[in-house]
Amino acid sequence: MLTGGCQCGEIRYEVTGEAGHHSLCHCADCRASSGAPATAWLGVPSDTFRVTKGKATAFNSSGASWRHFCGTCGTGLYFINEEMLPGIVDIQSATLDDAHLHSPTVHIQTAERLGYMRELASLPEFERFPGP
Repeated sequence: MLTGGCQCGEIRYEVTGEAGHHSLCHCADCRASSGAPATAWLGVPSDTFRVTKGKATAFNSSGASWRHFCGTCGTGLYFINEEMLPGIVDIQSATLDDAHLHSPTVHIQTAERLGYMRELASLPEFERFPGP
């Protein structure tokens, strides 16, 4: 079983089935909704996904695409598009309680990827914020 939720704890969800794809999406729509250069999505069968606490706010971002997020803290939680991904709920995998155990396996929508994303491995790293 997978469990997760938003930052403030208002929304909780669980998945009882097996996950499918796990992708890192670089499209402009995902960037706009998350405020991040890419979003990790874990696809699960919709009949194995359920919200166990609270009610997510839904936003129709384009066509049949519905993005669900916490109306209190703003955390993006899951995506549904029955035309493009019938029977699938795409969970923003960083919201899983054990997100560190689930690594994406593929990059998608790379035609829209920000150029600097290709160079991330060459940047300096600090275990904590290096500022004063």
